[in-house]
Amino acid sequence: MQKMLKQILTSKVYAVAIETPLEEAVVLSEMLNNRVLLKREDLQPVFSFKIRGAYNRIAHLTAAEREKGVITASAGNHAQGVAFSGQKLGIETIIVMPVTTPAIKVSAVKSYGAKVVLFGDNYSEAAEHCAYLVTQNGMVFIPPFDDNLVIAGQGTIANELLRQSSGNMDAVFIPVGGGGLIAGMAVFLKSLCPEVKVIGVEPVDSDAMARSLEAGHRVKLDTVGIFADGVAVREVGRLTFDICRKHVDEIIRVDVDEICSSIKSVYQATRSIVEPAGALALAGLKKYVNERQVTGQTLIAINSGANMNFDRLRYVAERTLIGEKQEALFAVTIPEEPGALYRFCREVIGERNITEFNYRLSGRKAAYIFVGIAINGDEQRLAFREQLTEQGFDNVDLTDNELAKTHVRYMVGGRSADVRNEKLYRFWFPERPGALARFLATMGADWNISLFHYRIQGGDFGRVLIGLELPSRQEAALGGFLNSLGYRYVEETENAAYQMFL
Repeated sequence: MQKMLKQILTSKVYAVAIETPLEEAVVLSEMLNNRVLLKREDLQPVFSFKIRGAYNRIAHLTAAEREKGVITASAGNHAQGVAFSGQKLGIETIIVMPVTTPAIKVSAVKSYGAKVVLFGDNYSEAAEHCAYLVTQNGMVFIPPFDDNLVIAGQGTIANELLRQSSGNMDAVFIPVGGGGLIAGMAVFLKSLCPEVKVIGVEPVDSDAMARSLEAGHRVKLDTVGIFADGVAVREVGRLTFDICRKHVDEIIRVDVDEICSSIKSVYQATRSIVEPAGALALAGLKKYVNERQVTGQTLIAINSGANMNFDRLRYVAERTLIGEKQEALFAVTIPEEPGALYRFCREVIGERNITEFNYRLSGRKAAYIFVGIAINGDEQRLAFREQLTEQGFDNVDLTDNELAKTHVRYMVGGRSADVRNEKLYRFWFPERPGALARFLATMGADWNISLFHYRIQGGDFGRVLIGLELPSRQEAALGGFLNSLGYRYVEETENAAYQMFL
């Protein structure tokens, strides 16, 4: 701990990094009844805290090591940090990035003078190729998080926090991917202010650190969520895990809707748009306050980065209302008879604001309605459901149904009487030019596609919904076929939203 503290205090970061401001989010503070402060790492030259650790590691290279050049694998902010640092120090730099990396990030890395090598569909494949290149060219590999000097560079944020807040902090919320940022900050804060809570925040579908701390050893995830790509890590570092196990108070998990809500909260407070990983800490802070009923405290969230793809903003806006508990989605069954729809709107909807209303005739006995209602918190959501039940309308709450939010709401009316023995699957495939055509080509002609939905959402992975007509007694063959595709998938045949609307 003392060695790491010394490395933080002597880090060589300020030749490239700036001391970012600590700003109060006034409106958010009033809403949450706590003093909420945002540490603006999104204002760094590469719009991310990653420049600190990358530069500190490279600046400590020997003359002989600098002569060899540096190399790393990254699809995001670490790549830009290494490229910027290499340019500043006049060192040859190679960045290996997945082919799926958005063009804006590739262009940013090239603008700093680095050579970009595109390889593979994901970070793991890029990292393997990077390791191969190291054996061929002898360049120095710069780790993204599991390195003492990288950790120390990130820890300089905590040093700034201590001075800027005069030690007046109750809890600090920090996004967690591989663990470099929270490890460095935890060592510094627990050394000098042990009473301050250090709380990590992870997406529910990329929670490698939380699972590792719960298990008492490092856990490798089978798959990771792709929305907050800046923290999409299957396995945390050995060094970072050891530090977090000793010095981190807890990890909070948040979902996509909560992250989207916090992107909006940051925008309202700063007029800046952060990336999903950049809003992660604030999402955890808000959840902490709401669940623990904390009041009157000084709480700090680390805005870790702002490398947001513009195309993703539409998706963020769509999910924000649910994340703020301002919208609820329901499937409602009403009689298929004249006047039923009017009675439903008059007696149940009443003066409520409708955010979405989808209906298509699908049978003569019952009608299924996909409806979105403006609410103000979960109490109103539950009250609406109780009213539906009391007035005799069968209903299903779809607010937390990922299939409904990602696909079904755009497809209501797609029922077909001709489909036989249909199985439904959600797929994730690498989002790259021609990817959809290649995906369909991989599917081949062995199975009849009875339903298909794809909609670009601005991420590194595409989301496809496919219905397949299954010939009799071929369940085993279908399972083997799906696994052979090599794409992550989930079966949704039993999902209520599918059964009612598709």
